[in-house]
Amino acid sequence: MPEPVAVIDCGSNSTRLLIADGDGRTLERAMRITRLSSGVDATGHLAPDAMARTFAVLAEYRALMDRYDVGAGVVVGTSAIRDATNRDEFVDRAHRLTNVEVRVLDGQAEAEFSYEGATADLATDDRATMIVDVGGGSTELAVRLDGVLHAVSMQLGCVRVTERALGREAATDARRRAAEQMIDDALDAAMKTDPTFASLPGRVRLVGLAGTVATLVQLDRGLGTYRRDAVHHQLLSRRSVQDWRDRLAVESPEQRLAHAGMVLGREDVLVAGLMVLDAVMDRVGAPDLLSSESDILDGVAAWLLR
Repeated sequence: MPEPVAVIDCGSNSTRLLIADGDGRTLERAMRITRLSSGVDATGHLAPDAMARTFAVLAEYRALMDRYDVGAGVVVGTSAIRDATNRDEFVDRAHRLTNVEVRVLDGQAEAEFSYEGATADLATDDRATMIVDVGGGSTELAVRLDGVLHAVSMQLGCVRVTERALGREAATDARRRAAEQMIDDALDAAMKTDPTFASLPGRVRLVGLAGTVATLVQLDRGLGTYRRDAVHHQLLSRRSVQDWRDRLAVESPEQRLAHAGMVLGREDVLVAGLMVLDAVMDRVGAPDLLSSESDILDGVAAWLLR
């Protein structure tokens, strides 16, 4: 039997692990909020404390990989790492801690792996399937039409929008307008980069990935404890996205944490993520979206097992 494989995703807000057996069945999943991108948008480099948090989790994950006798693995770096001037320092230390290859993905590759992971276990549908992956530093859109995968990556993560425009506390009208303008500008640029995304209204099944969507499902269902089967493939209306966005926007981070389903470490950036999500739904004319807990980790794992 092929040996198990491991994929570690060093994202802007969280560091996640998937260990799968040789047939692609999940053996272990783990997630830790590490906020690797803290300050990257302003300074251009990864902060020492953010790297230290992430390195501690990588050491923990290496121990899990040893427990499962992982034969092959990869660490993938996304927005925070690819934007950082000291990325080589991070990549070198991450490699030494995990003893596997570290790949810094560009936005196109990130979108492609996310699409492959999110769509592998979906039921068939007459509509084209489009994914929206709202990360900490970037947001990826991808859709396959006539056998061609169209993908764009935008500098619109929930951490980036929070740090640059919205702020972590209860949002003022001025800050909300600034965040909306930032999001609209990025979406305008994405639509110009690939006009395919500007001609989709009414024709897509929208699938939402990553922590913003998963936390929204937990809030909307009142789930105090995370269960993958209760979050995966849940239908969310655009009205729910807007209602939670507006409700949380006027609260402090401490007040947001009082809601059943709020994840510690997302309370200060979730509103920005929901703003991005709602804007994307508006642009593509999607009245609802399907959540997916299968994502870039699953896409990279499938690639490792080929």
